[in-house]
Amino acid sequence: MNLKNIVRRATTVTLATALLAGGGASAFADKGSDYKEDYGFSHITRTDALKIAAQQTSEQFKVPQFDASTIQNLPSAKGFDENGNSIDLDVWDTWPLQNADGTVANYHGYQIVFGLAGDPKRGWDTFIYMFYKKTGDNSINAWKNAGRVFKDTDKNVPNDTILNKQAEEWSGSATLTNDGHIRLFYTNRQGWDPANGFYGKQTLTTAQVNTSESQSNVLKVDGVEDFKSIFDGDGKMYQTVDQAFSDGDFSDNHTLRDPHYVEDNGHKYLVFEANTGTETGYQGEDSFNNRAFYDGSTKFFRDEKEKLLQSSSKKSISLANGALGIIELNDDYTLKNVMKPLIASNTVTDEIERANVFKLNGKWYLFTDTRGAKMFVDGIGAKDIYMLGYVSNSLTGPYKPLNGTGLVLHQDLDPKDITWTYAHYAIPQVQGNNVVITSYMTNRGLFSDHHSTFAPSFLVNIKGSKTSVVKDSILEQGQVTVE
Repeated sequence: MNLKNIVRRATTVTLATALLAGGGASAFADKGSDYKEDYGFSHITRTDALKIAAQQTSEQFKVPQFDASTIQNLPSAKGFDENGNSIDLDVWDTWPLQNADGTVANYHGYQIVFGLAGDPKRGWDTFIYMFYKKTGDNSINAWKNAGRVFKDTDKNVPNDTILNKQAEEWSGSATLTNDGHIRLFYTNRQGWDPANGFYGKQTLTTAQVNTSESQSNVLKVDGVEDFKSIFDGDGKMYQTVDQAFSDGDFSDNHTLRDPHYVEDNGHKYLVFEANTGTETGYQGEDSFNNRAFYDGSTKFFRDEKEKLLQSSSKKSISLANGALGIIELNDDYTLKNVMKPLIASNTVTDEIERANVFKLNGKWYLFTDTRGAKMFVDGIGAKDIYMLGYVSNSLTGPYKPLNGTGLVLHQDLDPKDITWTYAHYAIPQVQGNNVVITSYMTNRGLFSDHHSTFAPSFLVNIKGSKTSVVKDSILEQGQVTVE
């Protein structure tokens, strides 16, 4: 995720841009007075967010403390620098090949993990690699590297002008289809060149990944097919990159990434990180007047609103409109229907990452990662790292916060600590109420001998609307299942 900081923060769009996006003047009309509008979906409210700081000291939410002396770079994370020399790679955001229900897929006796990897000395070197191991061997040494999923030329797909301009590959998900194929979803990130109209555009993208196996148990990527763009925002439900940046102010934080595949009642969906559009609460100073973003008593609303209006971060808070969005897909994985967000974080944060949702014991659980440095909440600091979670009786909500506030995991180590972790990802298991939490460990480029690597996994128990870190549940680095 670190490289995503290249493209950050811009201002509210002009009325003309809103009209072009289909929002219309009403989307930006200053109501001028207090109102309450939830737009038909759930919100991470300021009331809940303000309670997190006091709650996060509990062992129930603490990411386990890991022994730095035991942490290994991923041995198979080998690649090449710009001169063709063999190097050790950083490996950060990862996601397993999953079944439609979210459990880890058994692919011909292998477990597969896709991950972002790159040259530690080149912060813009971000591409997807495929790692695999035999099911049952959980040691970090068991993981082998099949190399990059895509060749540089794969993006040159006829008639897909978005994909043709791809500069990097960002996070996503992968599912094992009913006919046994690997279907990968990820984020196409274009270059950053404002002078020529390139604003780091992010697009939800998909491809089928083909593989073959040698007699020596080596999996090989045999190319991709059905490679195509799916969704890059519509302006109404979800902010587009042009809405964010085309007026030349780059203080907004535009996101449209991290597609997570899920199925429900035979329908295919992607849940993803985004920002609200002109018909779903958008952004701007009028956000301060909407009581739905605060919750709580009338006095709390008035006092908190006044505090935000006087804040030195007032502009950034007015632009904070993070969302976890959802779209429905056709059977060929093209866009079928743009739907309202599942949850949004107006005035709280512009960035809720790594959308992740699955069904467990009849309820739907929605998870997201975020950083205190991106939040505008008293008591939360720049070093605070969170996984937040929400529960619903249906995929489309309404969602209520787990543990009263949404807090599931907290970590506040120095970012220069080798055992610092991020991109926490919850993986449901075939049986039981425990989910495996994976993440990456060690920030990029800080050490010559320690690279970003698979962090030790651990367990979180889920019971209804409550979660807790399971005591003494530290697993192997990169472990995705428990038998």
